[in-house]
This record gives sequence, C-alpha cells and structure tokens, in this order.
Amino acid sequence: MQQSKEERVHGVFEKIYKNYDQMNSVISFQRHKAWRKDTMKRMDVQPGTTSLDVCCGTADWTLAMAEAVGPTGKAVGLDFSQNMLKIGHEKVNQSSFLNVELLHGNAMNLPFEDNSFDYVTIGFGLRNVPDYMAALKEMYRVVKPGGKVVCLETSQPTMIGYRQAYRLYFKYIMPAFGKLFAKSYDEYSWLQESARDFPGPKELAEMFKQAGFEDIEVKTYTGGVAAMHLGYKRV
Repeated sequence: MQQSKEERVHGVFEKIYKNYDQMNSVISFQRHKAWRKDTMKRMDVQPGTTSLDVCCGTADWTLAMAEAVGPTGKAVGLDFSQNMLKIGHEKVNQSSFLNVELLHGNAMNLPFEDNSFDYVTIGFGLRNVPDYMAALKEMYRVVKPGGKVVCLETSQPTMIGYRQAYRLYFKYIMPAFGKLFAKSYDEYSWLQESARDFPGPKELAEMFKQAGFEDIEVKTYTGGVAAMHLGYKRV
C-alpha cells in the first residue's frame, strides 16, 4: 500500500531527528543560519510580542524568536514529529528562555484561535506539507491583523547552469551525504524530491497572494537556492 505524502514525511523525520541539525549544516554549507539571520532582520521582531514557528523541527527558529520577543513575549513552536520535538525540548531546557512552548500538531490544522500571533514563521517545512495552500491559509488565520507570516524555504534557481548544478546536487550528492553522515540515504532522497518539486519564488509569492496576504516581500539567497517570502495580514 502506497504511503501518503504526510505519512512518508512523518516517517522521514521520525528517523532522521538525531542527525537533522548536523545534516542541515552539511547540506546548506552552513548558509541556512545566515539566511535565517537576514530573514530575522527583515522581520524586525518587536519585544513583548507573540510568535508561532510552524514545522519547528528541533526548535532553532523558535528559540531565535524567543530571544527576539524577549521575556515579556512568547514563542510557540509546533511540529508533527514527536522525535524532532524531543530534540527541541532538550534545547529549550538547556537554554535560559522561560517564554517558549513546544507543541505537537499539524500545520494544516493549527490548534489556535484566529488572530493569535504577531508573527508566524515556517522554516524549511512548507515543502514537506501535503497541501501548501492549506498551510498558508492556516497561518493567515492565526496571525493577527497587521501581523507577518514568513516562509524561509529552498527554492528554484533561475540562472542557466546554476539551476542544473543545483538539481544535480540535490538529486545525487545530498542523499549521499545523508548516507555518509546520517545513514539515511532513502530519507534524504525524499528531501531532494520535495525540494525539486517546490514552487519557485514567483509561484510561491502568488500563492501567498491567493492565501490573502498583502505587501508580499521576496528575497532570494545564494543564487536562488533558498528564498524568503514575507506577507502581511490585512488590518
């Protein structure tokens, strides 16, 4: 019986959780940290606000948001992999932050009231959601009017030659890295499939628009291998 995308993705992250952070660094040549840092600058997070990190994984972005919103704010992280959250809880417990909450849940059915958060983020997680639009609409629903929803994700380079090299890297080299460092060739093969099929910057910006967002900002990184999309909810 063929697995659904949701079942397959869940199985992948339940298996690779122990090596996920290390492999992220290897696969992106450490660039994912710089991409997130620049994205945070563009978000201009204010102290005392509330944030939700969807598909939070091992909670790196959740913790960065906890620092940004400060002790009078609150940072919530949500993920559907209990094993990924296990690593996240360990990081939270080792940190000095008291304003973090990690929850088990589904990006397509967020367990929050409408207009609950000032910021909603999703980092390298949207491509793994079975229905991109359903997840975007849920993030739109739970962000407050005037609030920001931000997606940082792999993208599709447009430069001739660079695009082909990128596809080659994701198809062959990244799974090989997975086998070498994490003993997970099949799981990292899935990650390259999800990256290959994910919309490019213009297509994702149009999806943001269709989900209801306004004043959409797009920033590509490292030749277009990753992109930030930021949208505002109508006041």
